Amino acid sequence: MRIEKIQALRGPNIWSIRRKKLIQMRLDLEEMENFPTNKIEGFRERIEKLIPSLITHRCSEGVEGGFFHRVETGTWMGHVVEHIALEIQSLAGMDTGFGRTRETKTPGIYNVVFNYIEESAGMYAAEEAVKIAQSLVDGTEYDIYACIQKLKEIRECVRLGPSTGSIVEEAVSRKIPWIRLGNNSLVQLGYGVNQQRFQATITGNTSSIAVDIACNKELTKRMLHEAAIPVPIGGLVENEEELNNIINEIGYPVVIKPLDGNHGRGTSINVINWESAQVGLSHAQQYSKKIIVEKYVRGYDFRILVINNKMIAAARRVPAHIIGDGELTIQELITKENKDPRRGYGHENVLTEIKVDKDTLELLETLDYTLETIPQKGEVVYLKSTANLSTGGTSIDVTDMVHPENIMMAERISRIIGLDVCGIDVMAENLTQPIKENDGAIIEVNAAPGFRMHLAPGEGLPRNVAAPVVDMLYPPGKPFTIPIIAITGTNGKTTTTRLISHIVKNNGYRVGFTTSDGIYIQNMMLAKGDTTGPQSAEFILKDPTVEFAVLETARGGILRSGLGFSQCDVGVLTNIKEDHLGMNDIHTLKDLTRVKRVVLDSVKKNGWSVMNADDEYSMRIVNDLDSNIAIFSMDENNPYIKKFAKEGKVTCVYEEGFVTIKKGDWKIRIGKAKDFPITMEGKARFMIENVLAASLACYLYGFAIEDISGSLRTFIPSAQLTPGRLNVFKFKNFQVLIDFAHNPAGYEAIEDYLKNVESHKKIGIISGVGDRRDEDIRECGKIAGRMFDYIIIRNERHLRGRTEEEINGLLIDGMQASGRDVSYEIIPKEIEALKHAISMAEEGTFITALSDVISNAIELVQEYQAKELLEEE
Repeated sequence: MRIEKIQALRGPNIWSIRRKKLIQMRLDLEEMENFPTNKIEGFRERIEKLIPSLITHRCSEGVEGGFFHRVETGTWMGHVVEHIALEIQSLAGMDTGFGRTRETKTPGIYNVVFNYIEESAGMYAAEEAVKIAQSLVDGTEYDIYACIQKLKEIRECVRLGPSTGSIVEEAVSRKIPWIRLGNNSLVQLGYGVNQQRFQATITGNTSSIAVDIACNKELTKRMLHEAAIPVPIGGLVENEEELNNIINEIGYPVVIKPLDGNHGRGTSINVINWESAQVGLSHAQQYSKKIIVEKYVRGYDFRILVINNKMIAAARRVPAHIIGDGELTIQELITKENKDPRRGYGHENVLTEIKVDKDTLELLETLDYTLETIPQKGEVVYLKSTANLSTGGTSIDVTDMVHPENIMMAERISRIIGLDVCGIDVMAENLTQPIKENDGAIIEVNAAPGFRMHLAPGEGLPRNVAAPVVDMLYPPGKPFTIPIIAITGTNGKTTTTRLISHIVKNNGYRVGFTTSDGIYIQNMMLAKGDTTGPQSAEFILKDPTVEFAVLETARGGILRSGLGFSQCDVGVLTNIKEDHLGMNDIHTLKDLTRVKRVVLDSVKKNGWSVMNADDEYSMRIVNDLDSNIAIFSMDENNPYIKKFAKEGKVTCVYEEGFVTIKKGDWKIRIGKAKDFPITMEGKARFMIENVLAASLACYLYGFAIEDISGSLRTFIPSAQLTPGRLNVFKFKNFQVLIDFAHNPAGYEAIEDYLKNVESHKKIGIISGVGDRRDEDIRECGKIAGRMFDYIIIRNERHLRGRTEEEINGLLIDGMQASGRDVSYEIIPKEIEALKHAISMAEEGTFITALSDVISNAIELVQEYQAKELLEEE
């Protein structure tokens, strides 16, 4: 078996709208295509022995053991790989369950699709699943435990921490979109101007001054002391002499910790003699030059969590420990404790595995114990000096036991320090009485408190402490997203996108939009190139200045990694025509429709899908969508338009020269098409189609008819505003048209326009696109033969797997099939071809350059215009 390609889908895609995180692997079974599992001796026994948990996979049988039954009766290896990839992720603590395996048009080659939790782990699972399947076929050994451990390590390396993850999960439950910014815990919630950011449990609203105060333990203690809040007595030291002076002043036992440490690093507690104090000082100074020495406060370790100045939860933290049974050694008891199903690697479970480290050994040494010591029955042996969950500690929820005076004190502390998310460490016998009465004290204030101890305590009620954070970031009535209109289709996407953006901008919004020539905010290009994929959409949605997004969405990005957004308010499908067929397993218009409809399937249920009633394949899915539907047509007598009118639905039509919105039988005219400059005085019918689509989308969003009409009248097509979209340059004796048409439908649109252009000689500059089907290239040649009197064939910069001779031959075949005897010549370089055409121009000549490198062609023509202007002067 051979993996041809692995890609990660990160948004709504052709396999699933709801399941956005999928791995798609193109797998060539090679000789295994001839060997389903029932023809491989011993395969069922080997796979069941290696991964017995696969018995839970119900598969299409719908019962436990269904997958093993399929293996027994015979299934192909792609299907086996899918299930292995899902199961090894689940065994590594990443529960997955969705998978699909489908054979492509090429026999023996399959698309194996399965969901993932962490992308890099999913990629690894895909590769290892193939290796595991091959080892099962060959009957060779495979270390499944090493594979699962590796997956766990990958997961822990890349996953969001439990605190960050809980906030993301809470946001997702409220349908708030999120974007991970980089590879750490920095996350954006919402889109555009309505975004909020947080990292771990520090929000974008957290005061940097407050964080600085909390990180300076000495300053924190002084501020709290001055506010009559009990804190341990002590001071700062930098050397042993100062350490000795402080200890002589406050007495043993003491706590020694770095001034700006965190997570308990470098901390020594309950230090009772000078030798231990010297060791503690040395240990702390690995993390900070200045060291805090303070009186050890007896009692239990509590954490109070305050969010938005309200106490949300409280927990008692217990350091990692074992309880003796009089029989097992400390090491054996640790091993037994780690088998608790609640414990896992890293943050995968409620509790973390206990690891023996220097801190553990030093604590045991103070008791004159070793790992081989057998504690007495019932004896508690602490293995860590701090109660952090990440080192194996446990927590007990005590939220409902906190005394009102302690609640008020905690909320005061959050305001004194100035933190919107505040973790307060308390040492006291209990929290059921005021800590002033039981000699308790505030030990620390944390600016980025962990949520894990509250989300999943070892004992007591779990608390959804992420909800108050999201409530704080998005109080009732505050929007979290921005309006999104997404445009897809074969032809007309870019112009429709620009028209909609122009209308939106004229309605007072700061609009960000993506097109096949660049990313724009308020008509300022910020990135050049084909920017119609998910990364470009995300660029717009991450920009904090954007109030409205208009996103051209092409098939390539959808197939490569899905949509760059979860939902849109309006989805526009311009048309579905022959283009890019034969690529990426998209062979027919039905296949292409499946790709394009991803945009419409992502429209909100109360949103609108705008579709072309004149397009056959668009109308095939008109009844399959969950959103509201509106259609447009160049013919008000189109049967779909009539049907919608009878049903009282909204349509947009071209009738009697007008662009008109229809609601049932009522007509609301936006204006005459010839008055909208983009239509070239009504001569460019395909531009009128774009106006219909844009007008309908904007009307449905809620823009007024007069605002739409006024915007369309002020949208002046030009090489700057609409590069490569019917750009006409006028010279004294001839004209030059530059357009991006590159498929039969695009050529037909130009042909329709040229019928309205008066010219005694029409020269065309054409080329074939190498990765298109033979019939598509021939058809372009045939249309060119019909509409031009003289043709110059040039070559694309990238031949995409073909030779120049092959492409040109197909074009010439098509031209000869046009029914006209058209003269032609071949000039490979585009610029030379354009120069030659201009040199041939006579009075009344109309040159049409169908260009793939628009900017070069435009620059050349503008140079000729400038030269002609200088000569006239």
